[in-house]
Amino acid sequence: MSTFIKRIIRAGWISLKRNIWLGVAQIIVMMMVVLLVSFFFIFNKASDVLISKIQEKVDISVYFKSDTDSEKIFSLKSDLSKLSEIKTATYISKDDALESFMKKHMGDTVLIDSLNEVGENPFLASLSIQARNASQYAKIQSFLDKPEYKDIIDRVDYFQRKPVIDKIFFVTSSINKGTLIFSIILFVLAFLVALNTIRVAIYNSKDEIATMRLVGASNFFIRDPFIIQGIFLGLIAAALSFILVFVVSFFLDGKIRMLDPEIKLIEIFFSSFWMILFLQALTGVGLGIVSSVVGIRKYLNV
Repeated sequence: MSTFIKRIIRAGWISLKRNIWLGVAQIIVMMMVVLLVSFFFIFNKASDVLISKIQEKVDISVYFKSDTDSEKIFSLKSDLSKLSEIKTATYISKDDALESFMKKHMGDTVLIDSLNEVGENPFLASLSIQARNASQYAKIQSFLDKPEYKDIIDRVDYFQRKPVIDKIFFVTSSINKGTLIFSIILFVLAFLVALNTIRVAIYNSKDEIATMRLVGASNFFIRDPFIIQGIFLGLIAAALSFILVFVVSFFLDGKIRMLDPEIKLIEIFFSSFWMILFLQALTGVGLGIVSSVVGIRKYLNV
């Protein structure tokens, strides 16, 4: 059995060497797909850090009427904490709001004097709410619109902040959709190139295939070298892509850190080492096998 498998692998390697330039073209296109999958994975890791930072600066505030009992506010806070969309809900008392305002504008004497002339604390108690995702603020707003909360809520500033929240959601979702569409296009292109490579390989081996049929070779023995060829090409594309991803991550790491110290590409690469290797091998080999099988069914009558 082992001798039979060795012969299949050897036949696949010979077929690959015969069509080396078509194989190189297929490897290049397959590399583009594998690289895109790899960078899409790394980009998602890096964008998670960036999006998390942006979302930390985006929240909505629920302001309560001045005569609202603190127990009712904490009751609402407790209800909010049960929502899966809520990341944090921080209570800010009237005194805390005043203190924060004073610290922020301590250099503005005119504003401070005007506040002192009022003679009382003009600020309202509030809840500062952060959602897990920018798309979830609308659902939180709907929750706050319930009739039982109208007697205690003075206002919610969701609609004032909605343009910024929508923009963040639009940018992140557009990037993800664009990358996915581009990946599909490249996958189709790689598939067509691989299909053509198999077609030419079958054509170049037609005399050898005819001889194997005459001596009674099984369909398995005729067909599988082309699948082995696809696996070889996929593994080569994955190996080259892995090296290239490491090199790019290494050289871009310092430049990215200058823009944002918390985004560390090389750290993401090493922390996801095995996952990246697995994704690349799966993409390369999977693409090679699928294109080979389809090509064999289409062009090889066995």
